[in-house]
Amino acid sequence: MQLRTTLRPAVAAVLTLAVFAALCVSGLLTAAPAHADDIRNREYWLDNYGIAEAWQVSKGAGVKVAVIDSGMDGTHPDLAGAIAGGTDVSGSGQADGQKGIGAEPEHGTLVGTLLAGRGHASASASADPSAPATVGAGPDGVIGVAPEAQLLSVSAWLGSANPSGKSIDEQIPAAVRWAVDNGAKVINMSLGSTSTAWPQSWDDAFLYAEQKDVVIVAAAGNRKTGSAQVGAPATIPGVLAVAGLDHDGSASRDSSSQGISIGVAAPAEKLVGGLPGGGYADWSGTSGAAPIVSGVAALIRSKYPHMSAAQVINRIISTAKPKGDGVPNALYGFGLLDAAGALSADVPVVSVNPLGSMADWIRIHRRTESHSAGPSEVPSSTALPGAVAPATPATPGIADPTVPAALPPSALDSALPRTVVLGFSILFLLILAGGTIHLLIARRRQKPDEHPGAHPPTR
Repeated sequence: MQLRTTLRPAVAAVLTLAVFAALCVSGLLTAAPAHADDIRNREYWLDNYGIAEAWQVSKGAGVKVAVIDSGMDGTHPDLAGAIAGGTDVSGSGQADGQKGIGAEPEHGTLVGTLLAGRGHASASASADPSAPATVGAGPDGVIGVAPEAQLLSVSAWLGSANPSGKSIDEQIPAAVRWAVDNGAKVINMSLGSTSTAWPQSWDDAFLYAEQKDVVIVAAAGNRKTGSAQVGAPATIPGVLAVAGLDHDGSASRDSSSQGISIGVAAPAEKLVGGLPGGGYADWSGTSGAAPIVSGVAALIRSKYPHMSAAQVINRIISTAKPKGDGVPNALYGFGLLDAAGALSADVPVVSVNPLGSMADWIRIHRRTESHSAGPSEVPSSTALPGAVAPATPATPGIADPTVPAALPPSALDSALPRTVVLGFSILFLLILAGGTIHLLIARRRQKPDEHPGAHPPTR
């Protein structure tokens, strides 16, 4: 009996490691063809969703977009000149936010290049004077949706225990406030949780962003990673939640959650992005759909600098191409992103955010918790960490949300350095061999009548 109870966890660990190693190898093989000189041809969303057409009107110049994520690698050739500043709110990262941290350190660079990558010119392209003019710094690498926007890199520790001890309750509000105070007109949050609720400590920061007229875009979540429904921060009033589409423009089975808070849908499969160190990877997930929409928001804010955040969001959802039953619906929101329409269509002016108001939500749902601070002012102190917002007035006892994490690329499309993959493969073989030898030795030592009538242990 003792042999079986100690062996089962070991076997389970081996099986888990085997699956993980296999996925890493698959991701590496998928990412291998993603060379700088063929990246541009694979960015199908540029033409299919009106982005290239929208560049005739705006490329995002003069707009700062904050990326609250794992940190962006500013040395990537496609981000040269793109990052205007940054910070670390985790207490465990680099001071300027330009080093990947957390469970998915490459995540922020993937997001940033997709949003505002400049591309670059290879030696061969630079030497060819007859090469046609191109958008960005050159014809190679990733060209982002808003290739002239400036990025602010805000690194947070997501998806695992933070070495510094700073919780997500502290990091997210600090990140949002820093972004607003440093001039961001758009904030991208390719992160999420499995809960529709959010810590009360987030309230004031999102209210602050609303009062300062900042557009916040958040990923809806990925079904494949366990997010069947949209989770916070994509459920926060006024936040533009982005669902994911497959290559054909239908709701992605793996890379999109569903929920009533979804505002618009954008490509989330067969994406390509930059990796720390200058590499590239194919990837999937609403983590990629969100920066595509954030990029379009930057294009609008560049073209119409005096347009309110409410109007920017309204233009994006009003010009979206309806799909599914009813508008809005839980799969596509108001429809599929149309960047050209969002820039050029005649859209009625609105005075309020069609996706809701954080100020109104706080006034209704927090009124019993805050007696002195009105919805029009930001209190100097936040509520106790861990307090959770009810999803509706009728459900005040909702459980604490899971710790938000950077929404990872789809498992088959994740990319890790070759040394990591080889290391896991070797470790897997060693554990498997060791477990087999241990089992054989134990069986030889066991007496035939030592466990008469023994039954497998219950789980």
